[in-house]
Amino acid sequence: MSTPRRLLARLRDLMALGAAPLPEVVRLVAAELVSEVCSIYAMRPGDLLELVATEGLRLDAIGRTRLRVGEGIVGLVAAQGTVMNLADAQNHPAFVYRAETGEEKYASLLAVPIRRAGRTLGVIAVQNRTPRRYDAEEVEVLETVALLIAGSLAEAGASDGAAEGAAATMPRRFSGSRLSPGLAIGPVVIHGNSAAPRRLLADDPVAEQARLARAVERMQRGIDDLIEAQLPVGDAPREILEAYRLVAADTGWLKRVNEAIRGGLSAEAGVQRVAGELRDRMRRFTDPYLRERMADLEDLANRLLASLDESGGKAPEPVPPGAILLARRLGPAELLDWQARGIGGVVIEEGSPGAHAVILARALGLPTLGGARGILETAEEGDCAILDADEDQVILRPEGNVRQVYEYALETRHARQAGFATLRDKPAQTRDGTKVSLMLNVGLAMELAQLAATGAEGIGLFRTEIAMLARGAIVDGPEQAAVYARVLDAADGRPVLFRTLDLGGDKLLPGSGQPEEDNPAMGWRSLRIGLDRPVLLRRQLRALLLAAGGRELSVMFPMVATVAEFRAARALLMAEAARVRPAPSKLSVGTMVEVPALLWQLPALLREVDFLSVGTNDLMQFLFAADRGTPALAGRYDVLSPPVLDILANLHVLTAEAGVSLSICGEAASLPLEAMTMVGLGITQLSMPASAILPIKAMLADLDLPAFRAVLAAARRNPGHATSLRDPLAAWAREHGHTV
Repeated sequence: MSTPRRLLARLRDLMALGAAPLPEVVRLVAAELVSEVCSIYAMRPGDLLELVATEGLRLDAIGRTRLRVGEGIVGLVAAQGTVMNLADAQNHPAFVYRAETGEEKYASLLAVPIRRAGRTLGVIAVQNRTPRRYDAEEVEVLETVALLIAGSLAEAGASDGAAEGAAATMPRRFSGSRLSPGLAIGPVVIHGNSAAPRRLLADDPVAEQARLARAVERMQRGIDDLIEAQLPVGDAPREILEAYRLVAADTGWLKRVNEAIRGGLSAEAGVQRVAGELRDRMRRFTDPYLRERMADLEDLANRLLASLDESGGKAPEPVPPGAILLARRLGPAELLDWQARGIGGVVIEEGSPGAHAVILARALGLPTLGGARGILETAEEGDCAILDADEDQVILRPEGNVRQVYEYALETRHARQAGFATLRDKPAQTRDGTKVSLMLNVGLAMELAQLAATGAEGIGLFRTEIAMLARGAIVDGPEQAAVYARVLDAADGRPVLFRTLDLGGDKLLPGSGQPEEDNPAMGWRSLRIGLDRPVLLRRQLRALLLAAGGRELSVMFPMVATVAEFRAARALLMAEAARVRPAPSKLSVGTMVEVPALLWQLPALLREVDFLSVGTNDLMQFLFAADRGTPALAGRYDVLSPPVLDILANLHVLTAEAGVSLSICGEAASLPLEAMTMVGLGITQLSMPASAILPIKAMLADLDLPAFRAVLAAARRNPGHATSLRDPLAAWAREHGHTV
């Protein structure tokens, strides 16, 4: 029998009567891997790792040797959740010497984290005197042992870092980043607290593989049913779930599960093992899109584990109405399941704006916060939580008076939202009658129902790349044309501005072959890719023209840095337009204003374009050299700063003189004070997410625009040393009853 199979068989014998004794485990592993040392460290409260069992180190070090998480090689493995395989451990920068262990004579070290339900319980390590790197089979064996003994380590008293004692009852605030706006108050429910497999080792690998095949078939049927289900947002989010189904059908990860079963694991343990390996690998990716797919894979692994329970398992229990879901990662199907059970808000520690679950949360109107590091280790099921996504925070176990204030705010918000509904069919205009055009930013067909729900005047930004990112591939021309035609049908004569593919930067497609860049936000992306790959751009332009089918069509190019780039892109569009019949009844061509260099080319640009749309998010980060994805820079540079307002005011004057329409479609358009300021500057076309349309319409209806313009003009004339005009403008708004 090979070493891995023999080791697993002997472990199975050890575990036959319950948790395996840790001293026996380390002796067994050391013998089978021909290692002079095998040691197990358990997590203790206070982020400490304690040596609890060893073969080869001094036995009197057990219980005495402790390392903080992040201290030493073992502490680093626990902190990062990754394997370390070192030929000369003592010369590694992280090495910490503990004299009581007697480990100074050992050179090579292999350390593996021991985890359960995504949390680190400890570390298992082997050591040898001879300097060498352990081979792939040895690493795999030790990872398998770590998976198998997690339960034994928990029974031996290992902590997962959760708050204990009096600290668990104290109020805590956690900062995060808003992914979907809103406010929710309710008890905590925690995602991912699934029980460990009851059976880890397989008696009959062939039978286990047959069980896996049946479970995969059940899982895929369930996903098909979910895609066909009628969802609360109207049109089913097929772009997201079709991509999810493609991952589910991928044979690569399932093949690895089968290999793990052949190695002696049960089907359940094999799924957990492969999911853990994929999670560890994807956590090391810097590409945000690839990291976001990690949640989809974990979602699928959990579904496959549920499908392996051929008894059907018990139905999921309902959650208290308005409960706050806490998750480290969350897949799209899991979000839909939780939403159907009644949650009122979501906190996703590793969530980001482009994650599939986050896209769905926005469409469902669920308040969602990303980040909030440490909340999963602190919260317990049933704890009261206040999720204030608008203010980028969650308050765990709030004091009574704080909860009362938020409950009143929530009641007020519900009343305001009920009042907003009455504004849906009314025009957007200020108290003095100044009309403002409020448009939608959308990227998925599922969001088109918001046109009718909000009374928006059209779509000011249709992000054509979102559906492709959800699918994980650039689709062919006819399929693109079908999507764009559906958008125009839903708009029913209202204007739609289609932005051409804005790929690259933080929006990479798998297998796209795009080069790694130190600063992708300012690298090969958006129109630059389209001009360098004209076949790709022309295919999309042809699809847009075919979708128009004789109707009006507006095409907008992103990331234009020079007038020459715009001319080149427009020439490609006109070449395609000459070939497509019927031609659009009107073809309008414009560009995003995002790259500051374009601001010094406005006279020439305005002779070429039909419209301009300011993307304040990118313009701000390029103008101030401040990556918008860097938390340390959040809030340091303000769209209400004098230089930005001067740029926007100048744009308004020049476009008005040239007869070119101007709109704002960045985040600034969706925030009350920012929108008020844009209108104060004279910019009266704003494009925003659906959730902002009615609140902005309500703000405008109460706005005394002439009075505000006087305040704005005075603040701009005399800014003093202020880096932003936010404070005086916000003070005026509050004095006049506006929520900012």
